[in-house]
Amino acid sequence: MCTEPSAFGSRMVFLEKSLPHAEKIISGIEEAASLPQPNVKTDGLLPFMISKLRNSHEQILGADHDIRFAVSRGPLNIASFLMGTTEFMLALTIDPEGAHRLLKKITDFICDWLQWQKECFPSIDGVLLLDDIIGFVGDIEFNEFVTPYLKRIFNCTGSKVRFLHNDAEGLITARNLKEIDVNMFNFSFNHSMGEIRELAGPDVILVGNIPPRDVLASGSPEDVDSAVRKAVAEITSHKGIIWSAGGGMPPGVTDMNINAFIDAVRKYSA
Repeated sequence: MCTEPSAFGSRMVFLEKSLPHAEKIISGIEEAASLPQPNVKTDGLLPFMISKLRNSHEQILGADHDIRFAVSRGPLNIASFLMGTTEFMLALTIDPEGAHRLLKKITDFICDWLQWQKECFPSIDGVLLLDDIIGFVGDIEFNEFVTPYLKRIFNCTGSKVRFLHNDAEGLITARNLKEIDVNMFNFSFNHSMGEIRELAGPDVILVGNIPPRDVLASGSPEDVDSAVRKAVAEITSHKGIIWSAGGGMPPGVTDMNINAFIDAVRKYSA
């Protein structure tokens, strides 16, 4: 979450008992023009991320894996870090031209960042973009402030796999996946597999949708089994499904619950 905002100059705050966060650096949308255009090779935490992958690459290959995805937070997500979520959401309505200027600058940066990752690791043939703020807007705002920027981002590297994570409200997103050239979607556990499949169409790989915190992290193995059984029963065809968390994998998930999840998927989705 801190990586991309740090390139714009956000101060990183690392807390002992909580996740780190990026402090906002502009107080209003009118200040967007003053933001620097980051150099993805030198600025913020970005070079540390590349160095970490380079230093681990031999071990990754030794484990019969490789670096397959270029990863970034999405443009609305980064904007919300740079100026605050409430302030950015207000700007979409009060100053749409200013919001577009900010989103264009961030989108230029994201494309540079994804392309640099692919240049560093030619094995990359996928893009993973994470943006929950796109779930906070309606159809009209989605068409104006989300679709053009995400479509450009997902096409900037020519990658085969175009993976979007949004575990906020996701029904509008699901309806627009084809338009933004997404072919893999991780969504909120609050939406059933069936309704997302209907909205997304048959060709999108769906990733989900077991409740991450209340079941995978805080539930019992029996709770995990029940949640998997419920999700499997929500959809008639299991083709094009990667059973996973309906959102990010939370801290504190036990091996026992992970094994219960794997066993349940084998049992119910076969």
